[in-house]
Formats: sequence, structure tokens, C-alpha cells
Amino acid sequence: MRWSVGFISVLTVLLGFSVMLNATLFKRAKAYYTELNAVRLDPIGLSYFDLDTQLPEVPVLGQSVTRFVFVGDSRASSWPSPVMEGAEFINRGVGSQTTTQVLQRYSAHVSPLKPDVVIVQVGINDLKTIGLFPDRLSDIIADAQTNIEQIVKQAMAQGSTVVLIPILPAGEISLARRPFWSDEIDASVLTVNQQLLNFAKSSPPGSIIWFDGYSEIVDERGRVSAEYQKDELHLNDLGYEVLNKALVEKLSQLSLRKTKASNPDD
Repeated sequence: MRWSVGFISVLTVLLGFSVMLNATLFKRAKAYYTELNAVRLDPIGLSYFDLDTQLPEVPVLGQSVTRFVFVGDSRASSWPSPVMEGAEFINRGVGSQTTTQVLQRYSAHVSPLKPDVVIVQVGINDLKTIGLFPDRLSDIIADAQTNIEQIVKQAMAQGSTVVLIPILPAGEISLARRPFWSDEIDASVLTVNQQLLNFAKSSPPGSIIWFDGYSEIVDERGRVSAEYQKDELHLNDLGYEVLNKALVEKLSQLSLRKTKASNPDD
């Protein structure tokens, strides 16, 4: 009798766990399916911002202000504006986007804002696909690096200073994502970041500011520390608070504040 009761108890626990796991996997699959079809309808996310109504007002004559624009994926879109005197922050991040998507929409979403400084954080959505396409490892890494460099070059061509943030690592990988994850993803983050650092160092002095947000939030394993992790790919409020504290210190060193001209098109 005891054996029978124990067996039923174990079976009940296993069934409960199976139901919970399947529910989680279904929820995740539905989210990805919805995201996939949304991208098919609007491949680069041009409709994400209502540009006719969301363009910021032109600063009043004589007002001293520096315009900062965040651009990138969900890590950029979730980034709260730092508090800085004489600074204006605009966010043009779009969740789930790859470097290709950000590059292709840059001229529509960022260029018209004529930013003084462009803050770039993007790349993890490229590299996380390595778990699904291991045979395309080198191409995925190369494309991410090239696209980010092209985003930076577009900003520089417009006269903007670029704050380049290395690709932030993943946090603890959830059970639902582990079958599609690979250690090569973590290694590729380091590879691309080193390439981007070399690119920044070889650029004209003052054109690219390297902000090492990576080191601000990682633990001894090189992953986002649990205290800063919302989920495996996203930061919580405390994580952004830590990053913003360091970012403000970095931005405060820039002599970029300028008085807007009387012509609103300047």
C-alpha cells in the first residue's frame, strides 16, 4: 500500500511538472510565432514609431541642449533615459530586432532626429540564433560585426558622436530556452565585442566613445549577474540603474552641448 501511495504521489508530481513545462513551452512558441508573423508584415519595423507625431519639438532659440538617441534592440528600447542637465534623450530601440533590421531602418528612425550623440546597443538577437544554425556560426558573427559598424558609420557621416556599447551577455538560461542555446553564443559575444573595440580604437579620435557596459553587470562567469537579470536576455530596473550611473559619468566627459541655431533645420 505504501509503495502504491508513493508511486501515485511521484506520478502526480511528474504529471504536474509535465503540464507546467508544456504550458511554458506553448507560451514561448506562441510568442515566437506571433513575433515571426509580425516581422513578415513589417520586416524592419518601420511602423513601430509614428514619425509624424513622435518627432520631438525643436528646442527654443538659444536653448543649450545635447540630443542623445538610443538605437538598437529591446535592450536599447527598455533603457530608461538618464538624468542629465542640458540633455535630451530619445529612444529608437525596437524589441527583438537584429543588426540587419536596425541598420535598414536607421535612415528613417534616427537620421531625421539629427542627433548629437547616437547610443548603440544591438547584436544579441543575431548571436542567439547560433544555437539554431551552428553551421552558419562564422557568417552570423561577421554579419553582426559588419552591420554594427555600418550603423556607426551612418551616424558618423551625419556628424554624430557614437557611444558604442558592447553586446551585453546573456543571463542564466531558462529551461525553455536551453534546448536551443549553445556555448558558442557566449563565446561569439566576446568575439564580436573585441572586433568592435578594435574598430572603435581605429576610428578618428573622439568619433566613437566605447562604453563598457558589459563589465558593469557581469558575474564571474561572464553572464549578467542574477541581481541585474529580468530574464535570460533582458535587464531589470537595477541593472539599468547601474548602467545609467556609469553612462552618465561617461557622457559627462563629452564636450558636446551646443546652442541650437535660429534655423530649426540646422
